[in-house]
Parts: sequence; structure tokens; C-alpha cells
Amino acid sequence: MNVIQQLEKEQQKKKIPALRAGDTVRVHAKVVEGTRERIQMFEGTVIRVTGGGLRQNFTVRRVTHGVGVERTFMIHSPRIDKIDVLRHGDVRQGRLYYLRGKVGREARIRERRRQVAEAEGVEAEEPEEAAGETEPSEES
Repeated sequence: MNVIQQLEKEQQKKKIPALRAGDTVRVHAKVVEGTRERIQMFEGTVIRVTGGGLRQNFTVRRVTHGVGVERTFMIHSPRIDKIDVLRHGDVRQGRLYYLRGKVGREARIRERRRQVAEAEGVEAEEPEEAAGETEPSEES
């Protein structure tokens, strides 16, 4: 590893959520106002994720009072306190620029349900293990 890669690795955050286009996120960003610093939340839909490593960034879009607002965040920036993924969207494109022309119900994105089905499969396996515990009593 060269010096630049070592410096980048030190500055990367340890735990970041897996972001994809279509996800609904709440970003807690630190904002400096004069001498005070506070945390401001920005909630919206991820319309793109670009870059890689330390330079990875994502753009979040939300509509407030009929006006669309887009904001780009660097994932590993010290100005970002945390990122909460509220929903995983089910989309086909990697860039959702078409949402700029849509309003209201047209701009909705379906929720990806695959992860919920996998969690249910894990619950179904637990009772089978309990049934396996009764078998040793038959041997004796």
C-alpha cells in the first residue's frame, strides 16, 4: 500500500450503510451557524450514488412545499453524523433523474421486499431445530 491509500483508509468511516438508488434515507448533517454547531436532518430519496472509496458520494432529493431540493453528500465526510436507511426502494435504474419531472403519486417508488422474505425464512428454521432436540431422547 502506498502512502495515499493508507491516508484514505484512515479517514474512511468504519460503519456505513449500503446505499442504492431508490432508498429513502435520513442524513444527519452537522451545520455551523456562527459559533454554534447543530445537527440538521435531510430526509429524501437517493437518486444517485457515485465514486468509490473515500470519494464516494450520494445525492438525496426531497420535495418541500412543492419545490424539489437536491443535496449531495460525501459518505465519509466528517460533516455527516450518521445515515439512517428508512426504506429500500425497488428500482431498475442506477440514476433516478426522471423523478425531477414527476410530482406526487407519480414520484413514488415501490419498496424492495426481498430482505423481509429472507428474515422470515430464518424464523421458519428455528422450530425445526427445536424438533431436532427431541430426537436424542428416543435413542436412550
